[in-house]
Amino acid sequence: MDLTSIIGVVIGVVLIVFVGIGPKDLGNFWDPASVAIVLGGTLASVVASYPFSVLKATAKHIKILFQGKRYNVQALIDTLVEMAQTARKNGLLALEEKANEQDDAFFRQGIMMIVDATEREEVRSIMENELDIMDQRHEESLGIYEKAANYAPAFGMIGTLVGLVNMLNGMDMDAGASSNIGPAMATALITTFYGCVLAHLFISPIAKKLRVRNEEELLYKQIMIEGLLAIQSGDNPKFLKEKLLTYLSYNDRSKLQDGEEGDGEEKAAKKSGGKRKKK
Repeated sequence: MDLTSIIGVVIGVVLIVFVGIGPKDLGNFWDPASVAIVLGGTLASVVASYPFSVLKATAKHIKILFQGKRYNVQALIDTLVEMAQTARKNGLLALEEKANEQDDAFFRQGIMMIVDATEREEVRSIMENELDIMDQRHEESLGIYEKAANYAPAFGMIGTLVGLVNMLNGMDMDAGASSNIGPAMATALITTFYGCVLAHLFISPIAKKLRVRNEEELLYKQIMIEGLLAIQSGDNPKFLKEKLLTYLSYNDRSKLQDGEEGDGEEKAAKKSGGKRKKK
């Protein structure tokens, strides 16, 4: 579970409330009308910008924010290497059983295409086209939050303008109403404050986190495509692994290699221990 979104928001709220505003003055920053203008206006603009078919997917985004990293690249590379070894020994038809074991429909489809001897370029074209469509669909969903992050400060400014107009129209210098200018101005500016906080502390981080998750999925499936095409071409499993590792950063590669070395040492220790027992 990824708690960084919650941690970041909590830290931001604490800094604003306890360092910036101060608990004693917190009441000065509460104005229900300003909240209604910023939240209501932002929500109304988002609803007006997208069809319901796109908006209804927002419920899934909350789950994605907190479920953590979903894609195990190391396990995928190990699976592809194992499939390459199987294909070299028993042929591509032997991978059909492996396809039935996969929960990922994209992976299963790719395996079945190489099992069915589909041309290499057709396999790449079909899978990359599906990947592009998925990316476009995700970008459309991301656009909801990016648009909302732009709308919130705008409605904060609208609320400020509304407050200033009402303040100026209600001024009566002869009646001594000038003493109310300060409080009225403060109330008008609160909507701008709400808009900025909503946009930059809540909505923009959601958009960024969803983009990170999208990039993780794209990388995962790109590795999947390259691995399947290499298996279809009959590449050596060892060469295949080295090729797929190039898609990762040097830090991730070193972690994978360290993990393999640890597994190798553990296996060697078990074998040596077994031999001693036989003696």
